[in-house]
Amino acid sequence: MPFKQISPVFSVSGQLTLDDVRDAAAQGFKTIICNRPDNEEAAQLASSIVQEQSEALGMKFAYIPVSSSGVTPSDGVKMRAALDAMPSPVLAYCRSGARSGKVFELAQQAYDKPSDSKTYDVVIVGGGSAGIATAASLLKRNADLDIAVIDPTDVHYYQPGWTMVGAGVFSAEFTRRSEKSVMPRGVEWIKKAATGFAPEQNSVSLDDGSSVTYRVLVACPGIKLDWDAIEGLTETLGKNGVTSNYSYDLAPYTNRLVKDLKHGRALFTQPPMPIKCAGAPQKSMYLSCSNWERAGVLKDIDVQFHNSGAVLFGVSAYVPALMEYIERYDAHLNFESKLVAIDGPAKIATFEQKRGDTVTRVEEKFDMIHVVPPQVAPDFVRSSPLAAASGFIEVNEATLQHVRYPNVFALGDACSASNAKTMAAARKQAPVVAVNVLAALEGRPPVADYDGYGSCPLTVERGKIVLAEFGYGGKLLPSFPNWLIDGTRPSRLSWLLKDTILPPIYWHGMLKGHEWMVKPHKIGAA
Repeated sequence: MPFKQISPVFSVSGQLTLDDVRDAAAQGFKTIICNRPDNEEAAQLASSIVQEQSEALGMKFAYIPVSSSGVTPSDGVKMRAALDAMPSPVLAYCRSGARSGKVFELAQQAYDKPSDSKTYDVVIVGGGSAGIATAASLLKRNADLDIAVIDPTDVHYYQPGWTMVGAGVFSAEFTRRSEKSVMPRGVEWIKKAATGFAPEQNSVSLDDGSSVTYRVLVACPGIKLDWDAIEGLTETLGKNGVTSNYSYDLAPYTNRLVKDLKHGRALFTQPPMPIKCAGAPQKSMYLSCSNWERAGVLKDIDVQFHNSGAVLFGVSAYVPALMEYIERYDAHLNFESKLVAIDGPAKIATFEQKRGDTVTRVEEKFDMIHVVPPQVAPDFVRSSPLAAASGFIEVNEATLQHVRYPNVFALGDACSASNAKTMAAARKQAPVVAVNVLAALEGRPPVADYDGYGSCPLTVERGKIVLAEFGYGGKLLPSFPNWLIDGTRPSRLSWLLKDTILPPIYWHGMLKGHEWMVKPHKIGAA
């Protein structure tokens, strides 16, 4: 198919075939953008197939669907962000090429808008745990810094508490506060969504078509919960016995289902890694079983744990204690069993199970199912120059500095470091990033390093926790002496830590720049 050139670096086309993708690569295109919504026509080639072929040929790919009913200003903003972030020349396609041409015109108009003239010392993308903690740590060290935090949300959540909400220990309201209340004094809150990174221009694109420039960027926009990756899931969430503690709105439903279930089958699932809080899928199972045990109905409930991975927990030192609870609750383990579809009204879950080299689809009936969605980097991160092959922001694991852009740092769930994606990891990362950002502002290399620390308080029963603390390579990194808390064994003191101590440490310590037990480690120090 011939490609129509709109500008020296931008061309359009009708629906691409795989041969067209190969031709585009041969003609030197560096990026392909799909502006056609999937399933517009029955015989249409899916964007995921075009993406796979494009990336196999060394090209970048972005999916920016534009409705056939008309191009909107929002489409132009998204297109501009992609053009900012991705290499040229670019080939965009839709059904005929017309929509791609129109959305390019809108993107050009966005280019012509004057951007904010102000350049901040530090721009932080993301106002979650990692972003607020980093901003607070920076201001503790230098109150004169000009810092902007980009985040569109009004509400800030203490997400580690949602497991406890699902078990009836915390109320949902206990885990939320206004974003305004946690925003550090002295930062400028830009209440917009980031849509793209242009690190060559030290710029972040925003959803209103404007952009923000920086001397140093800290990227921590979190992780995307890909509910749509499981067929039928979004239509049945919050009803038909389908729930998830990975949502503020759904965690109370988990508690209700557990209270109401007296007999039947309860399924708990874990998707492929990486996910935030890798222990959370089984935490919900243990606490549910503990509640059923206390109610005297556990013997009448068939409990199954379907894990996409091959082991119960990635750090072997904690597995023996966990297996004691698996046996106590008579829970059935299904490894390499990935949830791929749910029929809510029929209460049937479909799994792909790997046995040797064979993958089969297995249907399981359920009375309740706790689902953990697959998780990926946010779309605008995956399509940006900051992304690693995994889609997450590519950083040096020790310094959390970007491997190609020395004035860019990343932490939290969106960075590529191989640590466990937990709030405790962000708490340890934030001071490291803060001191390394200050060094970068002075033109110096990083001065602190991160050991991969993460913590996963595994709530094995109501009142006891196995406190898993570990770093890179699964190295155990306990915070307390063994005589006080043996993290490999269930402990009531660990429960007290999670139930009573950690929430105020989060709200009044971590988010305020207090670095109790997480002072940054200097590079080269013992």
